[in-house]
Amino acid sequence: MKRRGRPTQPVVLEPEERATLEGLVRRSTTSQHLALRARIVLALAAGKMNKEIHEELRIALRTVIKWRKRFLARRIDGLHDEPRPGAPRKIMDADIERIVTKTLETLPVGETHWSTRSMAKATGYSSSTIGRVWKAFSLQPHRSETFKLSTDPLFIDKVRDLCGLYLNPPERALVLCVDEKSQIQALDRTQPLLPMRPGQVERRTHDYKRHGTTSLFAALDAATGNVIAQLHQRHRALEFRKFLDAIEAAVPEELDVHLILDNSSTHKTALIRKWLAKRPRYHVHFTPTSASWLNLVERWFGLLTEKRIRRGAFDSVAQLREAILEYIAHHNADPRPFRWTKTADEILNSVRRFCERTSKAGH
Repeated sequence: MKRRGRPTQPVVLEPEERATLEGLVRRSTTSQHLALRARIVLALAAGKMNKEIHEELRIALRTVIKWRKRFLARRIDGLHDEPRPGAPRKIMDADIERIVTKTLETLPVGETHWSTRSMAKATGYSSSTIGRVWKAFSLQPHRSETFKLSTDPLFIDKVRDLCGLYLNPPERALVLCVDEKSQIQALDRTQPLLPMRPGQVERRTHDYKRHGTTSLFAALDAATGNVIAQLHQRHRALEFRKFLDAIEAAVPEELDVHLILDNSSTHKTALIRKWLAKRPRYHVHFTPTSASWLNLVERWFGLLTEKRIRRGAFDSVAQLREAILEYIAHHNADPRPFRWTKTADEILNSVRRFCERTSKAGH
C-alpha cells in the first residue's frame, strides 16, 4: 500500500552545521534543551523518520515535528529560544555605566567606600538595583585586601632559583622549606565552648585568657610533604641552630640538602654561618624580601593554624605543645606534598601586570 500524505522535506546538513550540532551534543556546558534539539536534527539528517526519533528519544512526536520545521526554516539559529516577551527595561546601559563609573571613581562624602544604600541615595535607584549591577560587574566596595610588592633587588633571580627547585629538584638531594612560627599563644576561652548541634553552629566567647607562648620550627620536604619539627620556648639563633642539628640527624648522610629560608636575622648570624660552613652538603636559598609566599612551609603553617590552633582552647603551654605535636604526627602518618605549578616566567609576568595596574591607579 502506497504511503499517503505530503512527503516530508529531507534534512541535509552542511559539514559546518554537522560539526556545530555534534559539538552541542558533546559539550557538557550545553543546555539540555539545546542538546536535545541538536540530537533531533542529527537523527533526521541520518534518515530517521519522525516516529523513530519520537520512540528513540522518548519525546512527544509534535516536538520532533516542531524542531524539524524550525531547522528547515532557520537552520541552526532556529534551534535557539526566541526572546520572551516581558516588561521593558527600566535601567538602560548608560545608567549602568554611570553607576559603575561612580562606584569606581568616586567616594561618598565623609566615608571610605560606597554601600548599596548610599549609592542608591546618590543615584536615585533602589538598593536591589545597585546590588544587581555590582554583582554583574563583580564590584565589592565593602571588601578590601592587602598587598606588598617585594623591593628585593635580586627578586627575579631568587624567583627563578626557587621555582627551579620546586619544578626541577636536583637529584640525590632534599629540598626543605624551613621557617619558624613564633609566639603561638596558648589561649583559653573564659567560658566553655558550646558544641555544634542541628541548626546551631559551634559557639565560643569572644574573650580569652592567655597562658603563654611557644615557637615552632618546621622543615617541610617539598617532594614528600613530610615535616621535621621542634618546639622551643624562644626563637633565637641558638634555637634555630638546635633545629638544624635535628635536620642533620634526620637526613641521610649521602643526600645534599637545599634549605629554603626567609630573610630573618636568626638565619644569618655568625653562629648559623659557621654551622653551615662546616657542612658543605647544605645549600641555602633565600626567598625575596616580603615574599614569604614563595616558601611552601608557610602554606603548611596556614593549615596548622586553621585545623588545630585557631579554634582550639588551651589552658597551658604544655597542652598547646601536645596538640601541635599530635597534629604533626597525624600529618606525617600520611603526608601529601603541595604541588607547585607556576613557572618563574608566569609569576614574573603576573607581578609585572600588577605593577602596571598599580602604577596606573597611582596616576
